[in-house]
Amino acid sequence: MTDTLKTILLALAAMLPAAVSAQTDSVQHLDEVVVTGTRNAVDVRQLPMTVNIVTRADLTRNRQSSILPTLQQRIPGFMLTSRGMLGYGVAGGAAGSISLRGVSGGAGQMLVLIDGHPQYQGVYSHPIADSYQTLMAERVEVLRGPASVLYGSNAMGGVVNIVTRGMHRDGVLTTVHAAAGSYGTVKAEATNQLRRGRFGSTVGAQYGRSDNHRPRMGFEQYGGMMKAAYDLNGHWNASAGANITHFNASNPGLVTAPLYDARQWITRGEVSLALENHYGSTSGAVSLYSNFGRHKINDGTSDPAAPQSRYFRSKDALSGLSLFQSATLLKGNRVTVGFDWQNIYGRAYYTSIATGETLNTPNKQSAHSHRNEVAGYVEVRQELASWLTIDAGLRIDHHSITGTEWIPQGGIAVRPTPGGTLKGMVSKGFRNPSMRELYLYPPSNTDLRPERMMNYELSWRHTTGGGKLTYGVNLYYIKGDNMIQTVPVDGRPRNVNTGAIENSGMEAELTCRLGRRWSLHTNHSWLHMHNPVLAAPAYKGYAGADYTQGRWSLSAGLQQVCGLYTALGSNESKETFTLLDATASYAASSALRLYVHGENLLAQRYEINAGFPMPRATFMAGVEFTI
Repeated sequence: MTDTLKTILLALAAMLPAAVSAQTDSVQHLDEVVVTGTRNAVDVRQLPMTVNIVTRADLTRNRQSSILPTLQQRIPGFMLTSRGMLGYGVAGGAAGSISLRGVSGGAGQMLVLIDGHPQYQGVYSHPIADSYQTLMAERVEVLRGPASVLYGSNAMGGVVNIVTRGMHRDGVLTTVHAAAGSYGTVKAEATNQLRRGRFGSTVGAQYGRSDNHRPRMGFEQYGGMMKAAYDLNGHWNASAGANITHFNASNPGLVTAPLYDARQWITRGEVSLALENHYGSTSGAVSLYSNFGRHKINDGTSDPAAPQSRYFRSKDALSGLSLFQSATLLKGNRVTVGFDWQNIYGRAYYTSIATGETLNTPNKQSAHSHRNEVAGYVEVRQELASWLTIDAGLRIDHHSITGTEWIPQGGIAVRPTPGGTLKGMVSKGFRNPSMRELYLYPPSNTDLRPERMMNYELSWRHTTGGGKLTYGVNLYYIKGDNMIQTVPVDGRPRNVNTGAIENSGMEAELTCRLGRRWSLHTNHSWLHMHNPVLAAPAYKGYAGADYTQGRWSLSAGLQQVCGLYTALGSNESKETFTLLDATASYAASSALRLYVHGENLLAQRYEINAGFPMPRATFMAGVEFTI
């Protein structure tokens, strides 16, 4: 065990009894209300699954333009790959792969939602990390463990649900933020929020660029979002939302095998319409949504004198209809019934750089396809006593290629004390094969079946002292089969359902408010993998502190990562590193705030993606103006 790890664990051990001794259970605390894990807003203590809430205050405290670095710090078991100061990119050498409990978003096994609507690249079936900007988020809810009963395919490892911003009181609020820092990095964003009676809107735009710390690693991004909502009457409201981002990224290749002209031009967008109803004993919604993308990629060359002659291109769209209604039929009861339909479109092809014409290439099969998925589900939650709630759900999901899948889940929540909850959960997750796995490149195989996984979880969570102290512990066991792997078949590579996953682990977290000035938070995760995967550390711990005094606000966090696989097989390698970040801000007036932010202040040498060393200490300074 490293000295830093010992320090973190000792700090946690010292903090807990001191904080507990200062508090009592005599004051009940109104717990967190979530919409992820169920389709209607509910106290998280009623649910058998574990859901973390990361508020907008948490997301903006360190002035990160993406939500993902903050989630890595705040969510136990959550790991994000990275290769530079700004931007993740796509294709070879890309970062931004999410893993949770050793289940990988890079393999499409983690689902990102925007207001409950699935978001992923239609051809490759994985999230695009540069799409998830802090600009759009009111809060982020992370469900740890399968959520396939409500959200279907790709939610087998968990979900990240971005709840978009809205204006909740009459008035106008405009915020402008600009910052600059190491390696020519510049960030800027502006938002306007309005509320007039029944109508509310949020409009925002953002821009960012960086040279990053290696040659030929530039990144530039710009985009925006819009949300408008109107209360039709006391029971019905309508909303419309849209966001779009475009980024240009460059891949310098491995340090030992540099690339030239490896560039990407990516556009991603999402639109949605929703009509919601809220009555005393029932609530529900119907929504239409579509997320789409256009990708153009130059794979680059190791010899500048022999440039590529073609671009890889892809177009994709995931469009869907979601309908659900939740009702109380008996005392302490809630039944949710829902229907989902999705059409997934993807096309992948090559074009000539010189002429723009579409090329017929011998090393790639045609991938131009539509897939349909239709599903129905029911979830029943019943409070048997003031201290006991049971939950059960079932989904039937039909895929136009792979057929029908049944997905069950069940759980129990026991509340033996006013602030304590003991939960048990058994849930199934699944993932349908992607278009790449079915159709694209020689390993493709149209006989693939869905991946499947079972999750068994036991957790304890306790809030005391009027909400000043919250701590929790989770134990879980994951076992999955039918994992899609590329293996030799008759001397040729082929995608087959031959892989397995068996992970077990423990997670612990604690938050504590000490008076009006201090807030402490820490989380830790231990993971054992029978079959190791990349970017899933054996241990990840984080300890942070926030301090406010007058016009000053200070935040600092120490993150420890141990046993992170960066390569597998005969060239297996692991990384262990410690990162220290800090932010200081000063309110020069009610409208003007100045800040400085530093990352990797211990100047650690480390890699998360093999062959892509991370930058040493970096700094950003900025200004935020609010009227």
